[in-house]
Amino acid sequence: MTHSSLSSAPARLTVLAGPTAVGKGTIVAELRRRHPELFVSVSATTRGPRPGEIDGVHYLFVSDGEFDRLIDSGQMLEWALVHGAHRYGTPRGPVQAELDAGRPALLEIDLAGARQVRASMPTAQLVFIMPPSWDELVARLAGRGTEDARERERRLATARTEMEAAQEFDHVIVNDTVAHATDELEKLLGIKG
Repeated sequence: MTHSSLSSAPARLTVLAGPTAVGKGTIVAELRRRHPELFVSVSATTRGPRPGEIDGVHYLFVSDGEFDRLIDSGQMLEWALVHGAHRYGTPRGPVQAELDAGRPALLEIDLAGARQVRASMPTAQLVFIMPPSWDELVARLAGRGTEDARERERRLATARTEMEAAQEFDHVIVNDTVAHATDELEKLLGIKG
């Protein structure tokens, strides 16, 4: 497969983060539809799959013991406990292989993970996805229907903290529409639309 639509600039790691239900996954799905050649890292997680999620495609679903092994052997670029419940992390090998081959890599991770990547790879570009408003974020989370009321409240509390950290990022994109947010991300990645 050709990578002709990717920029000729040096390969760069781009980290995409933002609060729960802001639409990060939807934006990444649209970006992948437009640019199937773009490498998007698959995160490992200790949580179980949601309906429709496929191991190795949406996440690498691993046990706590396997996650510990990956951390202990230095195979995680970043990892964090998210929402006080499950661990998520980025396996280092596939990301480094893309960068070493001169191709950009995209990570969709949480705030704590983005901070770890900033510390370990200072040249990474950090992009924060922001909702158009707080009310819209609440409506999107409720509309997803994947969490009970208690879990929604926990996620919203985390979202408030995450949104306060947006100024730590190199760029902020408001997800008013998926098409617009994806266009903005394409520009930051140096991908021709």
